Amino acid sequence: MTELLPAEEQTGKGVEIVLDDVVKQYPGQGVAAVDGVSMTIPAGEIVVFVGPSGCGKTTTMRMINRLIEPTSGTITIAGRDTHSIDPDRLRRGIGYSIQQAGLFPHLTVAKNVATVPGLVGWDRKRIAERTDEMLDLVGLDPDTYRDRFPRQLSGGQQQRVGVARALAADPPVLLMDEPFGAVDPITRGLLQDELMRLQSELGKTIVFVTHDFNEAVKLGDRIAVLGSQSHIMQYDTPEAILANPANDMVAGFVGADASLKQLTLTRVRDVEMTDCPTAYRDGSVADLRRALAQQDAHWGLILDHRDRPLRWVSPAQLASAASLQDIGEPVGELVSVQSTLQDALEALLVQSSASAAVTGRRGEFVGLITIDTLVQALQEMREEHADDHADAQNSTAGAAEDSSK
Repeated sequence: MTELLPAEEQTGKGVEIVLDDVVKQYPGQGVAAVDGVSMTIPAGEIVVFVGPSGCGKTTTMRMINRLIEPTSGTITIAGRDTHSIDPDRLRRGIGYSIQQAGLFPHLTVAKNVATVPGLVGWDRKRIAERTDEMLDLVGLDPDTYRDRFPRQLSGGQQQRVGVARALAADPPVLLMDEPFGAVDPITRGLLQDELMRLQSELGKTIVFVTHDFNEAVKLGDRIAVLGSQSHIMQYDTPEAILANPANDMVAGFVGADASLKQLTLTRVRDVEMTDCPTAYRDGSVADLRRALAQQDAHWGLILDHRDRPLRWVSPAQLASAASLQDIGEPVGELVSVQSTLQDALEALLVQSSASAAVTGRRGEFVGLITIDTLVQALQEMREEHADDHADAQNSTAGAAEDSSK
């Protein structure tokens, strides 16, 4: 790690960022691009900037690592004014991930990931170990991917390498500028889940820019809804913004489907999953048939040797089967424990199914999530918010009564 923190405090964990009356005025422009932004970004949280195109959210984020120099105001990271730190050293101590990964096309995956550790003077052995560690952390097998070039990777794989590179020198702060905006929706959901998993392990301070409010709700511990010139329309938790938008602009971002967006606030790991009979593909047909009958189950699941779901199989398909090797239907859409309930709902709708297989960190089968679970969760959220609204009304009425005495 670089000199963002004194040596004795360099743990890699997230640190607090404070913006105090930050302004960016470009020469010749009559109106400031960013006008007087003040906010505190808590240590170890994901804070998402969301707002319309051109509102200044990316400019605000880039002033944190001085890719754009503020015209006035101060920004402190872990209590240090960023203007007291050499710009190059500052940037090497802050991870940075952008749309389409921004990988160097002429360098291998390993050399891309090793860029910042090399710049800050790590030795070769430490760099090689860290590179493999980072590739494994983002779900890319080092032996398979370290010697490939970016052109040999899919868009989602390139983004994973970009995140690995941003984290390689173990920075306390990670800036992410619409990093998943250029990939397809399914891959985007998987990358979001991966980021949530990484954050649960690493505890960085992450500033994330997006134009997608659903993405903001899914990822953010807090959301800053920004208007023109990065004026803060509302800065609060996703729950609070969904329940009580501060003004019409924020309400426009929330949209008419606020109830469904509540599903984005709960992870699959937080609800009760059901089970189903399983068997390995080299297992016994008779044993799986018997398990389906005992549980009165309509479907069983065939797994590979690493417990990853392969195919659904029904009692009718088992009735005349001699082997589990090639029977059944492909699993299709999978849901991870990091997925939100909204992700799970979308997976169920895509495959027109009442249940979806849920996988853990390494893709192993951990259970099923069903449409009944989602309906129950949404009902409980509505009841909870109704109770909160009633409590707030009672509190307001009580305060008014006291003031009249």
